[in-house]
Amino acid sequence: MQTIRWGIIGCGDVTEVKSGPGFQKATNSALTAVMRRNGALAEDYARRHHVPKWYDDAQALIDDPDVGAVYVATPPYAHKEYTLAAARAGKPVYVEKPMAMNHAECQAMIEACRQAGVPLFVAFYRRALPRFVKVKELLDTGAIGAVRTVTITFYRKTRQYDLNNLPWRVMPAIAGGGLFVDLAAHTLDYLDYFLGPIASVSGYAANQAGQYPAEDVVAGSFVFASGVHAVGVWGFASFEDVDCTEIVGDRGRIRFASFAEEPVSLVTAAGEQRFAIEHPPHVQQPLIQSIVDELNGVGRCPSTGESGARTTWVMDQMLRGWRNR
Repeated sequence: MQTIRWGIIGCGDVTEVKSGPGFQKATNSALTAVMRRNGALAEDYARRHHVPKWYDDAQALIDDPDVGAVYVATPPYAHKEYTLAAARAGKPVYVEKPMAMNHAECQAMIEACRQAGVPLFVAFYRRALPRFVKVKELLDTGAIGAVRTVTITFYRKTRQYDLNNLPWRVMPAIAGGGLFVDLAAHTLDYLDYFLGPIASVSGYAANQAGQYPAEDVVAGSFVFASGVHAVGVWGFASFEDVDCTEIVGDRGRIRFASFAEEPVSLVTAAGEQRFAIEHPPHVQQPLIQSIVDELNGVGRCPSTGESGARTTWVMDQMLRGWRNR
């Protein structure tokens, strides 16, 4: 087994605990270099995380012969640029979610990696987290019979924003949308993993609270190629926090949260079973391990450019009317 030596482009908050240490703790994996446009911050990250090299120029990191694979952890507006650069250098790419600003960019990234002969992975790490693996196991073993419907309810309490200092996640020019794009992407992606691709979508979006330029409410309905029907509402200026995905079959239902770590609930005619499954300390580590294993020819990563692009396509359909208003 070879050691996959990673370089990170954009060593911001997401890399501090969720992902960065995972590259160091996964088997046959090492974190060799990090990059941030602010060189002092890149140097500080490298020092604190014991990373041998740091850069303030992404191309320099990509060109480093000691970097064998590239993790793009910037905001979405830069995902395509850096993915294409890594592909040109012939290096495998692992890109943060959402995969890109829109589906067209996703397609360009997939094509660039295909032509370069390098794999493209997307950080939809819930596909490898134990609690979501358990949900998939329940579905695959027929615990609730034939799946019929899915209902998603996701609300976040209203918070106050400084219009002169907005976080990038609510700025469409940087994030591709708002908190819907950032958070609903996870839910839509794991549903693709559980139930297969979504074939048709409709949706409505608006900004009800007027606190930032992006959408703050989205309602959508969609149908999977398998025939499963689904509805979802995401609101980010609400009275309370609610996080519930419910999958209903002809012999039971499964209820769980996208982000909260409450137990997974399975209800059938026999009663309720609850599965309390904690997340690992570094939530991306299981997915990172699957990537390392695939690069070493001993496994497959469940989150690819193709699957990541499907999730972006679904969000594009739900936001189409809002974006074209």
